Formats: sequence, C-alpha cells, structure tokens
Amino acid sequence: MKAMREVWGRTLTEVGQTDPRVVLLDGDLANSTKADIFAEGLPDRFLQLGIAEQNLVGTAAGLSTMGYVPWLSSFTVFFTHRALDPIRMLVAQTGANVKIAAAYSGLLTGLTGKTHQDVQDLAIMRAMPGMVVLAPGDAAECAAMVRWATDHDGPVYLRLARDPAPELGMVPADDYTDGAVHVVRPGRRVVLVSTGVQTVRVLEAADLLAASGVDAGVVHVPCLKPLDDRRLLDAVGAASLVVTVEEHTVLGGLGGLVAEVLGEHGTGARVHRVGLRDVWGESAPNDFLLDRYGLSGPRVAEAVRAALA
Repeated sequence: MKAMREVWGRTLTEVGQTDPRVVLLDGDLANSTKADIFAEGLPDRFLQLGIAEQNLVGTAAGLSTMGYVPWLSSFTVFFTHRALDPIRMLVAQTGANVKIAAAYSGLLTGLTGKTHQDVQDLAIMRAMPGMVVLAPGDAAECAAMVRWATDHDGPVYLRLARDPAPELGMVPADDYTDGAVHVVRPGRRVVLVSTGVQTVRVLEAADLLAASGVDAGVVHVPCLKPLDDRRLLDAVGAASLVVTVEEHTVLGGLGGLVAEVLGEHGTGARVHRVGLRDVWGESAPNDFLLDRYGLSGPRVAEAVRAALA
C-alpha cells in the first residue's frame, strides 16, 4: 500500500523534471502534504507562501498567465472554504490553468477532527463551472491523474487521501482518460457506485454480500466532472437498485451526481445514497469513523441488505 500524498509528491516531481512549466505553491504544510518531496527535488520551482491560502490562489492565477503550470498544495478544507472566493473569481471564472492538490480530504485526516475534515468538497467543486473534479481510488490512478492534469489546459481539483490505501488492481489507472468510469466487479441485481479510496471498502462489502447470496456489482467513478453519462449508464446496466457510497456528505456529491444522471435518462433504477447524512465528523481513529458513519465494508453491506429489503 502507498500513501496517495506521497505518490502525488513523487509523481509531480518526476513530471516537473521534464516539464519546466511546473511550479508548486505550498501553504506551510509541505511535510504533511508531501510537497516537501518536490521542494527537495526542484527547489527553484517551489514557492512557500505560508498560511495565506487566498494569496496562494492569486499568485498561482498570475503565474498561469505567464505560461507556468502552477500546482497548489494544502489541506482540502483550506481550499474549499477559506480560499473559495479567489478560486471562484480568479481560477474558475477565468479558466486559469491552475491545479489544486487537496490533501487530507474526507473523514480520515489523522485525528484532526471536524474543524479540519471536509466532507463537502466534492459538492462545492462539482458546482463550480469549468472545474474538473477528480478523486483517484489508488496510488496508480493518482499518478496517472497528476500527469493528465498537468497536460490538461484548465482548472483541476484533485482529491487526495491522507493514509495508505490498497490498490484496486482491476482499474486501468496507468492510462487515465477524461470522464472515466470503471466496472470493477460485474453484477446485475444491485450495483454499488463509489469514488476515491472508498471504492476499496465497497469491494469488501460486495464480497460480504456475495457470501450471503447477493450478486452486487461495483462501479468506480474517479472523475466526478466532467462525467461521461453514457459510460455510467452502461456500467449500471439494467440494475433495479443502485447504491452510491462516498466518504462525503450525501448532499451534492457522488450520490447526487448518479441520481441526476439516472433520473435524467429515465432508467427507472432506484438510487440509495450511503454517506454522511448532513452531519459533521469528529476526531477519532479511522476504523471507528468508518464504522460510525456507515462506510466500513460490513456497514455498507448492511445498508445494501436493508435497501434490498
């Protein structure tokens, strides 16, 4: 298992060694986000701007007008809340070629508690016109997304988990394509749709369901915007029940996205959303939080059985 933040730091350093346009701006959290890997490898293109996230965004927008490809590094919550206005005005509205590496996303942020946990970020960024929204499921997919985002012309939001996560293995992550949707496990009766590192726990739930006679498919959606509607519809197929599972609020994130697409295309499938139900997180070990908010493999399996019943 590899920590996604380390994969991001090493991959961006590799990309920067061959692409002189790449610069990295940090908000005084380099040792936590692993931006320090880039700082050590390419010190002349590492800018430490301190705890001033709004200025971080403004400086990056300016650098992008000069032909640079600036990456921003900080905790997720500081981008999506503290620096939201400059992201909206200076990056999204102008289409600036700025990449946001949002570390410490979701619940599992190392006992930081509800002040530093952000389970609204996907909803916020998905609603931002012109913003690409990515949530890699494992290290290989993260590395591919860093390369893709650097080459992509326009704003990109990359959601990064803090801790090591198992490799999905069945996702062709080494060659990321825009709008990707992956059928990780086929199934007909019910299809579980997830994103980011939560997909690993959903696979565990599918195994538990299979052991009790429930045929559950698993679909991984690493790109929440732009989404390829047809790929999602084909992946879901004729399932009568679609269960979305996300380490995020059920309001406006993956669950909302899937419900919008299936409803708009009139598939007739019932959508059941699993995630945080309009509550704040809290400070506790990862396994405790996953179980408390219904996101561990066994708890997801329970939710699916209840929805089927």
